[in-house]
Amino acid sequence: MGLFKNQFSNLVEWNENSDGVLFYKWQNQEIKKGSRLVIRPGQDAIFLYNGRVEGIFEDDGDYDIESDIIPFLTTLKSFKFGFNTPLRAEVLFINTKELLVKWGTKNAINLQAPGLPGGMPVRAFGTFNCRIVEHDVVIEKLAGIRQRYTVEDVKGRIISSLDQLLMSWISKEGRDMFNLQADARNIAKGIESDLDMDMRKLGIGISDFKIESFSYPEEIKKMQEKAAAHSMVGDMNKYAQMSAADGMAKGSRGGSGLASDMVGLQMGMAMGQQMVNQMNMGGGNGQMNQGGSMQSGGTGPKFCPNCGTPTTGSKFCGNCGNQLLP
Repeated sequence: MGLFKNQFSNLVEWNENSDGVLFYKWQNQEIKKGSRLVIRPGQDAIFLYNGRVEGIFEDDGDYDIESDIIPFLTTLKSFKFGFNTPLRAEVLFINTKELLVKWGTKNAINLQAPGLPGGMPVRAFGTFNCRIVEHDVVIEKLAGIRQRYTVEDVKGRIISSLDQLLMSWISKEGRDMFNLQADARNIAKGIESDLDMDMRKLGIGISDFKIESFSYPEEIKKMQEKAAAHSMVGDMNKYAQMSAADGMAKGSRGGSGLASDMVGLQMGMAMGQQMVNQMNMGGGNGQMNQGGSMQSGGTGPKFCPNCGTPTTGSKFCGNCGNQLLP
């Protein structure tokens, strides 16, 4: 009899890669005498008999079905294996882990935007997590007609409704169509709530829905880059002043070479410009002679035309000795 017992024994298990599968239905419906149930970490095993749940087993381990499982089944507690009487039942293995799924819009979404009558085509990409949250609903809605249910099935259902959800949540509160990334978190939270409500009808929960990026057409990207460049040009004068000040500070600490020369050149140009401004403020009463000095009723220039040092009304420059008055 020992030979026959070993011949009819089998394993009830799910040993394939379950990373992308939410549930798997054991195919062989005949559970023979001597069979064992193997539950791996991250799995639940549900015994079904005539479409009804007989028992749910959540602890991983290796169990003898006749002695460890059948006594806990609802209507099969007294089932006795015979020589030709296998237990005809189904075993549904549930993946209890939360699965990460990448998503992307199937087609570009045309959003209303100022200056674009036909709308602006935008694509979006991101991730979401899903897991089975209600066994009974999964059995009723999916397990009766499906051998397995994968993340691709979940993804397909979500993508089919994602375009409308994106349009709905982006259009709320007058968001800036050209800077959607700034509102990505709020948009994602709204979509997550709607998707979770829809997928729970199948016993599956959706959590941590994220929008990682929005993708604009190349023409829009070029316009954004051009606008950023124009904005930078507006700050160039301020940048030049800061650079000159930084160079002066380095020069005072013994700086030399090209950097110091550039700083000196910038200082000279600034002084020259300041001299021109001062002369213009004088109302044009004075004129420059060929030597660069100012002739105006015996009043000398305010700055030495040779080195740019303030003259304070002197006849000669106190810095370089250049004659300021005839």
